[in-house]
Amino acid sequence: MARGFESKSVEQQQAEMMDRRPGRPRPAPEQQERDRQRQGLLLSRTRLAKQLEAATHPRHRQVLADGLAELDRQLASLQ
Repeated sequence: MARGFESKSVEQQQAEMMDRRPGRPRPAPEQQERDRQRQGLLLSRTRLAKQLEAATHPRHRQVLADGLAELDRQLASLQ
């Protein structure tokens, strides 16, 4: 058996165990999508903030600051 099939079997078993685990209900698909979008926006925001720290040219800093403001606006709209 190829390793790919073996790892898929383990992945499938883990997913089944998560479904059987009592206590924490699974979020709705819409909520899962919002969570994915939020995580992506937070990662982008972190990257832009680090670039802003390192940027020295005023115009570049302004573009990065505008990008951060837009990401903050998008994050606010998700909540």
